[in-house]
Amino acid sequence: MQHGPDKTPTLTSRVHVSVRGVAIASAALLLAACNGKGDEQGKAEAAPKPVVTVQPRTAEVTRYLYETGTTKALDSVDLTARVTGYLRSIDYRDGTEVKQGQRLFLIEPDQYEAQLQQAQAAVEQAQASLDNAQVQLGRQEQLARSSTTSEANVDNARATRDTSKAQLDSAKASLKQAQINLGYTSITAPFDGFVTEHKADVGALVGTGGPTTLATIVRLDPVHVSFSISDTDMLQIRKQARERGLTPKDLRNVKVEAATKIDKDFPHEGRLDYVSPQTDAATGTLTVRAIFDNKNRDLLPNLFLRLRISMGTVTDAVLVPPAAIGTDQQGRFVLAVKHDGMVERRSVTVLGRSGDWQQVEGKLSAQDWVVQNAVVGVRAGEKVTRQPATASGAATGEPKQGAAAPATN
Repeated sequence: MQHGPDKTPTLTSRVHVSVRGVAIASAALLLAACNGKGDEQGKAEAAPKPVVTVQPRTAEVTRYLYETGTTKALDSVDLTARVTGYLRSIDYRDGTEVKQGQRLFLIEPDQYEAQLQQAQAAVEQAQASLDNAQVQLGRQEQLARSSTTSEANVDNARATRDTSKAQLDSAKASLKQAQINLGYTSITAPFDGFVTEHKADVGALVGTGGPTTLATIVRLDPVHVSFSISDTDMLQIRKQARERGLTPKDLRNVKVEAATKIDKDFPHEGRLDYVSPQTDAATGTLTVRAIFDNKNRDLLPNLFLRLRISMGTVTDAVLVPPAAIGTDQQGRFVLAVKHDGMVERRSVTVLGRSGDWQQVEGKLSAQDWVVQNAVVGVRAGEKVTRQPATASGAATGEPKQGAAAPATN
């Protein structure tokens, strides 16, 4: 009896079937696991990133222009010996304050007093000669009317009279010069001020070969402060002055505040005194000068001072934390988060500091939300979730009202 082909699976074929089944099941499980992980990753990528945000604040802020200046004495004059002679006395103490008209040096005046007396005598002599010549001329004119003298005698008498008059004028000029020279022997203070140490001692011969500097007197109250501003700042000041209805004459009354190297605030107050009518083409700057009262003599000449000039008050200045301001090739910006969570770049101009906050100008208001830190990795066009700043965060501090400090570069 013949049998057909054996249909009973062999051990080998059963093993192959089992292996194939295990492989299929493993692949299915792996695929399911991968699909689950992909879904979770997709959900994670789609979830908006939480970002700490803060709203800008508004405050009343005074804007200032900050510059550096140098003090200069209002008046500074070298006291010189303008005539030759021996120095007889020094009538002040070095470094002390003197009053206008006070004698400071005396050059031996004896020879100049003698020259003055001689000049006075010459004037008297010339006057006598003129008087006599005038009398002689009158006689000759009277005789000429009676035809008892010639016209030539009258002309001679008139010439003598004119010569005597010229000699009197010359003698008077010499007298005036002698008086001036005698006056030069007494050197007085031309104004109230402080006199430096003397540069010539008593008994020294001064005034030989030209004027000899004996000392310098300086006026310390008030005092000038000179500085330069850029042409851009100058144009901005003039623009704001026009907006406030000020004229160029009013600019001289603009307040200027000053501080020395050891001052924390700006305790010295002055006003603009001079503005150059033209800019320096080489530097693009304008020379400006202010005048300060200096009753306490705190501001000595050639001191460097920090200056600030009020540029007006803004009642609704927009302030943000400094960290919220970023910089790129296009300039300064903040990252604003819109209502739908999209991040938007907004260009701003940095104006100054008010307390711990930065004053800016741009398309920004107190109703907006900005990223507290512009360098946290958020970019314009991303979608984020706003997260308020914590109470300990720097952004929560209230901006201080008042003066705006220099803009942070």
